[in-house]
Amino acid sequence: MEWALSLLLNNPTVLKKAQAEIDNYVGQDRLVEESDMSNLPYLGCIIKETMRMFPAGPLLPHESAEDCTVGGYHVPKGTMLLVNVWGIQNDTNIWGDPKTFKPERFEGLEGYRDGFKLMPFGFGRRSCPGEGMSMRLVGLGLGSLIQCFEWERTSDREVDMSEGTEGISMPKAINLVAICRPRPTMLYLLSRL
Repeated sequence: MEWALSLLLNNPTVLKKAQAEIDNYVGQDRLVEESDMSNLPYLGCIIKETMRMFPAGPLLPHESAEDCTVGGYHVPKGTMLLVNVWGIQNDTNIWGDPKTFKPERFEGLEGYRDGFKLMPFGFGRRSCPGEGMSMRLVGLGLGSLIQCFEWERTSDREVDMSEGTEGISMPKAINLVAICRPRPTMLYLLSRL
């Protein structure tokens, strides 16, 4: 969610479009609910594009179950392979301008994946079993933050999108610091929580 909010702060028109989608479907009398997610496709596109650009696990380990050939190289059975998910999801031959945040890339895509081009949770039988729950929780959390608050950067400069180097996940190098205020249309609902 930190990557998504950072991208939204650097792309305010996308943030406004997401707020409009939530306002139009959910309204301002209640909070976003899990059952709303299927009716908020643009929010889903934002999440997929964020996961494409900044996958939580940029390298996925797999072990070859049998001798095989990968990219012209012989791989013996039992070899540990690291799939460079970040490299695939940011490949200019696949995505065209992969450094640009364009949630519209995913309009009309059913599910969470796009073949072997988008695989933030891995693939095959050993993909992450928490994929569905993660997508719902990120959707609810991000949707609520977008619905309830006005967001802005702390300065005129864009949010730093540098990637950190700690661990096997992909944290931001510099934590997000932003200004948020309750949206005037949501004050009554927020005061009742």
